[in-house]
Amino acid sequence: MRNLTLQQTVLVVDDEPGNLELLRTFLSPKYKVKVAKDGEKALRLVYSDEPPDLVLLDVIMPGLSGHEVCRRIKANPDRCKIPIIFVTALDSIEEENFGLSLGAVDYIKKPFSPAIVIARVSTHLALYNQTQELERMVLQRTGELIRSREQIINRLGRAAEFKDNETGNHILRVSQFAKLVGQASGLGESSLEILHNVTPMHDVGKIGIPDHVLLKPGKLDPNEWIVMQAHTTIGAEIIGEHDDRLLSHARVVALTHHERWDGTGYPMHLAGQDIPLFGRIVAIADVLDALLSKRPYKPAWSIEQAMAYMRGESGKHFDPELIDALCSIEAEVANTHASLADK
Repeated sequence: MRNLTLQQTVLVVDDEPGNLELLRTFLSPKYKVKVAKDGEKALRLVYSDEPPDLVLLDVIMPGLSGHEVCRRIKANPDRCKIPIIFVTALDSIEEENFGLSLGAVDYIKKPFSPAIVIARVSTHLALYNQTQELERMVLQRTGELIRSREQIINRLGRAAEFKDNETGNHILRVSQFAKLVGQASGLGESSLEILHNVTPMHDVGKIGIPDHVLLKPGKLDPNEWIVMQAHTTIGAEIIGEHDDRLLSHARVVALTHHERWDGTGYPMHLAGQDIPLFGRIVAIADVLDALLSKRPYKPAWSIEQAMAYMRGESGKHFDPELIDALCSIEAEVANTHASLADK
């Protein structure tokens, strides 16, 4: 947001030099005034790194008309909120309505009164400043809510690990592995951020698994295995169903990260592309970290052994395209595992 202690800028656009000079004369004591004799120059100034805070715009000009200049400014997402006031000799109600329909905030008729121009400019700049401040406050509050929500998600993921044999760095590694695979597979920044933040929730359902099953050092019997598989549906129930994008993806990950590409996974026996993308990615990240980590029943595998296993499961347990993406970032995976190793 612009520092409101600085002098605000008004751009005056008119093909008549006399009008430009007159408007400059009585606006300059209070505002920084820029002028443009045609629409092309006006647009260059609006699209510059130092855009005006308000535009006073004539309608009838050679080249681009004021209507077209207004239309282009309002079509630009980065400049569309700049208030535009038409200053014109055209005085019909239809003309005024048309100008306002293009996005102008006001309409001043020529010949104009300096006092009216100053009053209208002052009013609309005050409204513009207030709108900017409200937007800043909303963005700040939204950011605070998002950060709080992300912290809660991470804490819930950590809570599940307090009950398991996993270490604290497990969720950090799985989250980072998932983000690396997502990045290598072409996900955009927004999706990568969500994936990274929801991955810690993948095993939250283990909170609901009895200790004698969850912590059993040996192989689970068939009945115990059925109980263990329920952590996916328990996790989905803990998170619940929400319209919120972050929580809805967290639920999907908790529910589907044990589905397999060939349809032999659980709990829904989904196969191929029917498995949500985030579930497919977290499945890879989770298994990879399990292979690379020491467990009571196995030593840690080397990165070469783990990657060989992952390639062997391509098209069976894992999405082949995602395994290709994983193989392309083997060095990054090794570095991440080393930097987040259990101490």
